[in-house]
Amino acid sequence: MVIGNATDRKESGETGQGHDAPSAESQIRNSRGLDQTSEFAPGAPEDSDSDHYTGSSDGEDGTTFSPIRHRQASSLHAPSAPQRSLSRTISEVHDGIASQHDAELGGGEPLREKHASTAPNPDDPDLVTWTGPDDPENPKNWLFSRKWQAVLVISTFTLISPVSSSMVAPSLTAIGAELNVPPGGELGPDFQVANPQINAVQQNLVLSIFVLAYAIGPLAWGPLSELFGRVLVLQLANLLYLFFNLGCGLARTKGQLIAFRFLSGLGGSAPLAIGGGVLSDLFTAEERGKAISIYSLMPLLGPAVGPIAGAFITENTTWRWAFYATTIADAAIQFAGLVWLRETYAPVLLKWRCQRLARDTGKTGWHTPYDDPDKTVTKTLGIAFTRPFRLLATQPIVQCLALYLMYLYGLMYIVLTSFPSLWSGPPPHGYGEAVGIGGLNYISLGLGFFLGAQICAPLQDRIYARLKRSKYARNGVGRPEFRTPMMAPGAVLVPVGLLIYGWTAEFKTHWIGPNIGAVLFAAGAIIGFQCLQGFLVDSYARYAASAVGAATVLRSLAGFGFPLFAPAMYDRLGYGWGNTLMALLGVAIGWPGPLLLWRCGERLRMSSPFAAGG
Repeated sequence: MVIGNATDRKESGETGQGHDAPSAESQIRNSRGLDQTSEFAPGAPEDSDSDHYTGSSDGEDGTTFSPIRHRQASSLHAPSAPQRSLSRTISEVHDGIASQHDAELGGGEPLREKHASTAPNPDDPDLVTWTGPDDPENPKNWLFSRKWQAVLVISTFTLISPVSSSMVAPSLTAIGAELNVPPGGELGPDFQVANPQINAVQQNLVLSIFVLAYAIGPLAWGPLSELFGRVLVLQLANLLYLFFNLGCGLARTKGQLIAFRFLSGLGGSAPLAIGGGVLSDLFTAEERGKAISIYSLMPLLGPAVGPIAGAFITENTTWRWAFYATTIADAAIQFAGLVWLRETYAPVLLKWRCQRLARDTGKTGWHTPYDDPDKTVTKTLGIAFTRPFRLLATQPIVQCLALYLMYLYGLMYIVLTSFPSLWSGPPPHGYGEAVGIGGLNYISLGLGFFLGAQICAPLQDRIYARLKRSKYARNGVGRPEFRTPMMAPGAVLVPVGLLIYGWTAEFKTHWIGPNIGAVLFAAGAIIGFQCLQGFLVDSYARYAASAVGAATVLRSLAGFGFPLFAPAMYDRLGYGWGNTLMALLGVAIGWPGPLLLWRCGERLRMSSPFAAGG
């Protein structure tokens, strides 16, 4: 699944006319951020990542556009300090996991576009831009209350989809019983006796098919939001989720339920792809921290909150109310979005301003700095769908990191789907707890996700800052390899947590035993997510969205596929040896990874035409 980014760019001009003072045009370009090529500016390379550009509409670099033809250079916020290297801090939000990192990677020279830029003429009388740094239509100048209304709405949009992805986990047995999937069902009694795990696979498919849609949806929703606006795409996608989620509750056959789950997952993936971009539109880098902390928490709470609510709903009513309840909650969120959420994407807002000017003046020809006549839906989606796979096929860094992300995400859904049979299954194979009480054990996963995220983020920033001042940095410039130290504790916690969870479950120790293992596993998994995604974005600064998109495709496929083979694995090996096998894979993949990336990462980046420094 892919969530958005924001770029805080500060560009300094050289002192002196020729060498004395920057020209007016140079100052205008610096204040507008137009020296950086973007796919919204005419002449921008068609292969640049659209959602990596959101910072150019930030306004935090002095983006003060104006449709006034004559502007004095002295009125512009142009830098006058001596020459300094380009410093850019990127704040990323991918799947609710926030990280901050330098985009100056791979050497002392700043990363710049390799294509010629054709910036708009600043004296063009038909150029429509922001009227100044205090333009009230710029989302960064909205009232504090209006911004936070948008943050809360976006955060609730981002919560409801992960809740739905896991809410049915405690209901899988009840769903199978009603829709004719249990033993003695469609496959025939003889086949069922010989292959009892087949039914568990079909039941788990109801859960995991939702995650399969996460592999596809974000590839389309992000680019579409850059064409038609964040809010329109978000609300239409949410309607898609709402109607098909309701269809899940009304389904009468297994096929209907699985199809509706997939389609609702497509719609539900939109907030994860678009939400981070909305935050970057609303806040400068200095203001964004609190908003990110709330937004990034929601996808972590969802997989823990969903099964708890789903368990009590299933125990006291019917599994169908798990879908009805999320549909009702989503309808309330949709209504809140219609009331409080307004468009935040600068290129779309300026396009609307052009349309108003054309309507009021009767004059045509108004345009914005972002207009690109060659930019079409087909072309944009073509790039969005093909480049992640090009990176996945040609880039060893993407392949290695995506493999480990795939492993972690798949394990998370294996653990999620194993909880119902462990806690509510009859002894001696399960603990025999009531469905509602058994659902409370999901708190351990939520606690692990929360602790891992809150501990890893500040430690990673501290380690990264210290390494930038060490001998490993060149001229104080950060490197993606500075993300690897925190990968080590995550790589240790994952197999340790799996071993504790597996063997305490195997011998049916006190209920606290498997929960301790689940906490350690979840903490290690979220640490791995943060570090790996930070390394990817640092390594492919210009193509960050596509690199993370490639990893998202693989990890979502794992979230879909791993729960399907889990029943057969646990049936043959039990919880102890089954989780031991998964832990050994984690040791083989995760333990050498940080060392190899530290030693070989820069060499791989330098040989890549896509990576920063390559």
